[in-house]
Amino acid sequence: MEIATALGYSVGFTFGGLVFVAYKLGLLYQLFHKTETQSPRHGGESVAEVLRAHGVKFVFTLVGGHISPILVACEKLGIRIVDTRHEATAVFAADAVARLSGTVGVAAVTAGPGLTNTVTAVKNAQMAESPLLLIGGAAGTLLQGRGALQDIDQMSLFKPLCKFCASVRSVREIVPTMRKALAIAQSGTPGPVFIEFPIDTLYPFHLVSKEFGVKNPPKGIMGIVVTWYLHNHLKNLFAGAWETRDVSPLPVHIPQATDDQVQKCIELVSRAKKPVILLGSQATLPPTPADDIRVALESLGIPCFLGGMSRGMLGRNSPLHIRQNRKYALKDADLVLLAGTVCDFRLSYGRVLNRRSKIIAVNRDKTQLLKNSDMFWKPNVAIQGDAGSFLLRLSKGLMGHKCSEDWPQRLKAGDITKEKANRGKADEKTDCHLNPLSVLHRVDELMDDDSIIVADGGDFVGSAAYIMRPRGPLRWLDPGAFGTLGVGGGFALGAKLCRPESEVWIIYGDGSLGYSVAEFDTFTRHKTPVIALVGNDACWSQISREQVPILGSNVACGLAFTDYHIVADGYGGKGTLIGREDEDKLDDIIKEAQKETREGRATLLNVLIGKTNFREGSISV
Repeated sequence: MEIATALGYSVGFTFGGLVFVAYKLGLLYQLFHKTETQSPRHGGESVAEVLRAHGVKFVFTLVGGHISPILVACEKLGIRIVDTRHEATAVFAADAVARLSGTVGVAAVTAGPGLTNTVTAVKNAQMAESPLLLIGGAAGTLLQGRGALQDIDQMSLFKPLCKFCASVRSVREIVPTMRKALAIAQSGTPGPVFIEFPIDTLYPFHLVSKEFGVKNPPKGIMGIVVTWYLHNHLKNLFAGAWETRDVSPLPVHIPQATDDQVQKCIELVSRAKKPVILLGSQATLPPTPADDIRVALESLGIPCFLGGMSRGMLGRNSPLHIRQNRKYALKDADLVLLAGTVCDFRLSYGRVLNRRSKIIAVNRDKTQLLKNSDMFWKPNVAIQGDAGSFLLRLSKGLMGHKCSEDWPQRLKAGDITKEKANRGKADEKTDCHLNPLSVLHRVDELMDDDSIIVADGGDFVGSAAYIMRPRGPLRWLDPGAFGTLGVGGGFALGAKLCRPESEVWIIYGDGSLGYSVAEFDTFTRHKTPVIALVGNDACWSQISREQVPILGSNVACGLAFTDYHIVADGYGGKGTLIGREDEDKLDDIIKEAQKETREGRATLLNVLIGKTNFREGSISV
């Protein structure tokens, strides 16, 4: 009896083991799903079908053989393929599309170095909370880890950077993996996702089968086993590949404030005498239209400080938009609403908030919602939810109630006083070259009302942030919390494709220009005319400004007054050098650049500038 029982267990265990092995080898799946060996179709077509169903209009890339089937298939389905001169630019462009379009931005790059070149841009998208799909090529499924060309452990690189990572192991997995990734990218706190496509999941059966053939298999039983294994792997790779599958978008989850939380906030705001709203980029995320948020803010009548993508939310000259003296306003406020704004270095980790103020924090991400709240500040109400829809509900609940006009008028008066003083600095003469503040004021006054401003730099761009006024929401693009240099070319490319009718300005420092000046070739080839304004002071001035007085050396900070305008000419654009002798003609030069872009030519204004201590209140050479 015991022998029979033991024998039964042994047989059961063996049978279970065989079933498991059959499952892992795909034998069970192949029993019910056909492998169409004569089909000319390839996995790239499945990728393209999912992207089209999700409303993707652009795929940014730097071409490589690993991903060619995806690019060709997308082009055939009407998805525009935009190839750049660096993989990071492709991701930055996809990031810009995600921010401006409300859909997922998509970049596709080849394996190995193609993917490693994107790491900084993907991290920037993660910190900026941009929904982004990075598609990467990879070595064949059986060659990974065996020394194939450009084969590295790509998944380990991107798991810390992305909300979701997957490596497709068969053609039938492409559609469900893509749908899942695209939904995750947009759900909760948006962010990048990564899908790795081994090369044998993208090419047709007849081509892949040639690579699986063994010319000189081992003799005997080992040769039989190896040949069978390779043949079975190939069949499993394509089994059920072309069965009809749903490619439509999966539901996207967006966290919302509860009714009780909204009601508590209504009560707090209604009792406040000096409330302030700090609006961050999250407030511009779908599904709430930016115009609806603007109406809600105007209804509340609360003075607002706008950051990131929310710059321009209230138009150019709103009485509620306060640009200066934020530290003073926060210390004097009795209620602060952090709508998608994070207490990181930009708010001195929360130390600028008055401990006596009532604080409402709304953020989709729990970690960002409570950042540094254990040290420097503490929210009275912390809501893990969507900031835009929260503002609409708050406004509706406070219908008929409006902040006293004395408070925003008082803050606006401070704004006017400080900006008048700053304008006075713009009228001063530097010892040589042009006053950068004056240049920025002239551009701000002459740019079209539908312009989009891309910020890429340090010192010059820092001044632009104080001076230039976006005319509406989603018209200011900067890197975000990561502070990445080099975003200019990609952001401008994505912005111009999304808004072809808009003027797109890149405000470059001469240091940051070096990262993406080659994209003038991309602007020319893809007929995306933008205007680049380069503040050329021959220096990494933001670093030099502190390094020299503290450490006594300008080492590694010096550049040259390089002829960047000639570089733009060489790439098919139009470059113009602007110096002190052109000061009286500056308006005409700006208007000519605008005319050039309307006629389809990207332009670069290489402006020689003197050094400023704008934020310190003085100007020097």
